[in-house]
Amino acid sequence: MLAAGPAGVWTLSGHWTRAGLGRRWRARDLPAASSPPLTLDGSALLAIDSAGAWLLQDWLGSARPALQAWPPQALALMTEVQAGAGQTLACAARHSRLHEVGQAALAMAAQAQAYLHLVGELTVAAGGALRQRRLWRLRAIWHEVQIGGYEALPILGLTSFLLGVVVAYQGADQLRHYGANVFVVELVGYAMLREFSPLIGAIIIAGRSGSAYAAQIGTMVVAEEIDALRTLGIDPLQRLVLPKIIALALVMPLLTVFADITGVLGGMVMARWQMDIGYAEFIERFGRVMQGSALLLGVGKSLVFALIIASVGCFQGLRTEGSADSVGRQTTLAVVQAIFLVIVADGLFSVAFNALGL
Repeated sequence: MLAAGPAGVWTLSGHWTRAGLGRRWRARDLPAASSPPLTLDGSALLAIDSAGAWLLQDWLGSARPALQAWPPQALALMTEVQAGAGQTLACAARHSRLHEVGQAALAMAAQAQAYLHLVGELTVAAGGALRQRRLWRLRAIWHEVQIGGYEALPILGLTSFLLGVVVAYQGADQLRHYGANVFVVELVGYAMLREFSPLIGAIIIAGRSGSAYAAQIGTMVVAEEIDALRTLGIDPLQRLVLPKIIALALVMPLLTVFADITGVLGGMVMARWQMDIGYAEFIERFGRVMQGSALLLGVGKSLVFALIIASVGCFQGLRTEGSADSVGRQTTLAVVQAIFLVIVADGLFSVAFNALGL
């Protein structure tokens, strides 16, 4: 299939294909050349495919002999293989795990810096709105109140009611062993008012409103509507972001109070069923032992949670790039980051309240 001739001429013959080569798949299986071939005669070549062409190129090495009397298709294939043999494939650089961790840390730091920059711009925009009444988007704020607050009441009420049932049931199961059934009132009251109601409300709102903010603004970025607003001289922060933050800051404390009521109601129902504590007795003890500070602490936390959720959702929406895939990615990031920051803030509140003796 490969024979040496005079004056550095080598003749190819037969089928240089995957089936025709058989077991001769390596260049060392071919005849050795004492000197680099000067001419490859393909007049007796019947067929050749990419496997045969690359095998032949491997045998040639760096030599570039003339192709004599090759069929047109075979000549085109061999010419392309020779051109590709001189190119080096670009391989992605491999980095150590420490380098990857450093890159991730730098990306997180850059994102945190961009978020703080947005918070500063929002503060300036809010200050400008306070000085100029015409900048208040009351209709937009009311629209966001209806979507983010009123329409969230059913799911938040049901979730809080069931959470109150769970807290009372788990507490009743333990308190029964010590004959302290009546303390289930304090358990349900403090757990719902201080912790569960603001936290579960924030998680639900992050999934509903935070994702909606990111998706809406991200879609506008993809459709170049944000650029159009800037071209018209309209500040997107004033027009889109600030009404959402104001609306959520207004409704989140109210939603927390609603969650407190439904959560305590669920605990009261479970206490009546499991521990024979009457509704009147539960309400009387609840009003006597519970302090107003527990309610105020939960409501205050919910206000901070609202600012986190709204700002993170709008921030990730504004970071959307020009593709539909980016909208989904930023929406997911908005929900995940908002919930994470809410839990971190809740932990910081617990540490601070413990230090202050609250």
